[in-house]
Amino acid sequence: MPSDCDAIRVSLSLIALAATISCSSTPSRPTDPAELITLGETIFFEETFDGNGRTCGTCHRREDNFGLSPAFIATLPADDPLFVAERQRALAQNFEKPAEMREHGLILENQDGFDDLDNNFNLRGVPHVLSLATSVASADGPRTGWSGDGAPGDGSLRAFAAGAVIQHFPKRLDRVAGVDFRLPTDVELDAIEAFMLTLGRQQDLRLPIPLQDGNASLGQRVFLANNRGKCNACHLNAGANVDELLFGPGAGNQNFNTGVLPNPGSPIDDGFGNPGTGEFNTPTLVEAADTAPFFHNNSAPTLEAAVAFYNTVAFNNSPAGRTLAERTGGPIALDGNEILAVTAFLRVLNALENIRVSVALLEESQDLARRGGREWQKHARQARFETEDAIEVLQLSNLHPEAVGFLQRARASIDDGLDSRRRRTIERSLLQAMSAQRQARAELLQGGGT
Repeated sequence: MPSDCDAIRVSLSLIALAATISCSSTPSRPTDPAELITLGETIFFEETFDGNGRTCGTCHRREDNFGLSPAFIATLPADDPLFVAERQRALAQNFEKPAEMREHGLILENQDGFDDLDNNFNLRGVPHVLSLATSVASADGPRTGWSGDGAPGDGSLRAFAAGAVIQHFPKRLDRVAGVDFRLPTDVELDAIEAFMLTLGRQQDLRLPIPLQDGNASLGQRVFLANNRGKCNACHLNAGANVDELLFGPGAGNQNFNTGVLPNPGSPIDDGFGNPGTGEFNTPTLVEAADTAPFFHNNSAPTLEAAVAFYNTVAFNNSPAGRTLAERTGGPIALDGNEILAVTAFLRVLNALENIRVSVALLEESQDLARRGGREWQKHARQARFETEDAIEVLQLSNLHPEAVGFLQRARASIDDGLDSRRRRTIERSLLQAMSAQRQARAELLQGGGT
């Protein structure tokens, strides 16, 4: 039987969430930070919070770069929790727009509150949650979600998880805590936050880096130049933070009105705030090439289309475009070769990140395999996903065929290890995969990356 605290009806305004979270019972908190992260991972992928069957991992798929693309959605079975609105009558209206979800990968959000479900909603893509440790801090407070106000209460990443439970997990649209779902406890919120902060990079790159490919090197120069691509102004070092020389010390992650157009047939998304300012959050670009489609409404299907948008009159005439021109001495005006060069640069950055993550996962796999048991397989499978991504982002632009060959060799070695039950074979296969990954990295960087 729900307690009085559990029976609190969630306010129609998410801003009141902080008051409801404090009512949740709090189990003992792990004293070991590693145990807290492990607990957070388990909660992220397995905890439904007594709701409709969804978990955090329903929309932030490990095997889809902790995001959710239309291509991946097309591979899911009909009984996947993602499609709960198609099966439960209580969620048939105003919980999701199934056609938009399946065709464009758009999820229904009521970040302005639940007081008018028929009209007050936005449809947004699912952003990946990689490298959050580098991308949510701002002089104006935490930036979460596509519009930078995705978290209720204090706006923190911790509150973001609580808001997601209320938005995406209920059995009915009444959204009564203790009936339609249960609120996360303080310990659960701490654990989820701790886990998410471990995903992806823990620090930003320091550009420039010595790239082997001439076109990617040109793209890096265009990216960094305030008189050419100007990308680095808002994506410092290809991350999510702005250049402090242009926007002031400590500015961190920011929102901008870039004039991105809505998808045909989708309602207009007014962005940050209520009423909205038309502003959206700046995402990190290191992970961009394997996390298509792009923008808050998934309106750019490819990396090339996303980069090309910033060369258009629509962007240059937008509030963000005009601000950028004022601070850098003019609008963006790239030729076609420069646009392709920037995408080549971003593809190589992405492949290097895939390799870095894959090698780290394989090292963990090797250590776990030596101890016995099967836990090593989870890390090896994730390393395989990363390797596949690196192959794909390079092949799509015919970049570095030699590196692709080494990556294919690494993938085959990982498969050999996963198919074997002999510890010696497993360890040898993982070693061979790591060696091939490092050889691939050496092909991407001048001097082998030394």
